[in-house]
Amino acid sequence: MKVYEKAPAKINLLLDVLRKREDGYHEVEMIMTMVDLADRLEMSELPRDQIVLSSHAGFIPLDEKNLAFQAAKLLKERYNVKKGVYIHLDKNIPVAAGLAGGSSDAAAALRGLNRLWNLGLGLDELEALGAELGSDVPFCIRGGTAVARGRGEKLESIESPPQCWVVLAKPPINVSTADVYGKLRANELKEHPSIPAMLDAIRRKSFPDVCARLGNVLETVTLGRYPEVRQIKEVMTRLGADGVLMSGSGPTVFGLVSKESKVSRLYNGLRGFCKEVYAVRLLT
Repeated sequence: MKVYEKAPAKINLLLDVLRKREDGYHEVEMIMTMVDLADRLEMSELPRDQIVLSSHAGFIPLDEKNLAFQAAKLLKERYNVKKGVYIHLDKNIPVAAGLAGGSSDAAAALRGLNRLWNLGLGLDELEALGAELGSDVPFCIRGGTAVARGRGEKLESIESPPQCWVVLAKPPINVSTADVYGKLRANELKEHPSIPAMLDAIRRKSFPDVCARLGNVLETVTLGRYPEVRQIKEVMTRLGADGVLMSGSGPTVFGLVSKESKVSRLYNGLRGFCKEVYAVRLLT
């Protein structure tokens, strides 16, 4: 038996950090949604009791450093599963890009192995397991569009934003999420994006207002440390994107575009100095 799962990328329409918590994590408020750029996982049982992970991508770990591997190990240990599994990962989402590629792979592994091993776990149980693996994993299990609070694990599903094109551009650098959060001084932030205003714009399906309400306080760290990210934001704006924001801790920047005629101009303009550019739709 084989099980297939799609692992879509996410973008942050809004990312606010309220404070640093005593447990070392940051208290956040985010609005996240998914885009049609996805990894794909194929899972099948092995006759021997081990986890084997393969991928044609030569730049990702295939051992316990990989979140999909960790997801399989967590399920095996928690539910005393004595079967082995072979997981093949078809990688399309850029790595260390602020798009939750690893988290989405882990979520897909949890969903797929729940079916393959007939564990019968519900959404809440899968999300709780996902929270043990990473802050973005519960959202990637649930999908859709959601407000995330706490360290990202407290989710409230909301309606989708208005449909549009999303142009993603990742400069040839990697950014450490832990490093960005480590350099953020949450208590010194002078401006915070407004969750209520963005929720209102989404509820009214107002694309211009969604674009106007985009905000990510982590830009205060990443843009200063990585001028390439600032340059992409400026180029996207100049080329006519309706709304531009860095996703997560970066370095990927996305541009929201309502008219298809603008998409090729943005895509081609960005490809001039950035190899990893994608034009996709929101998953709604």
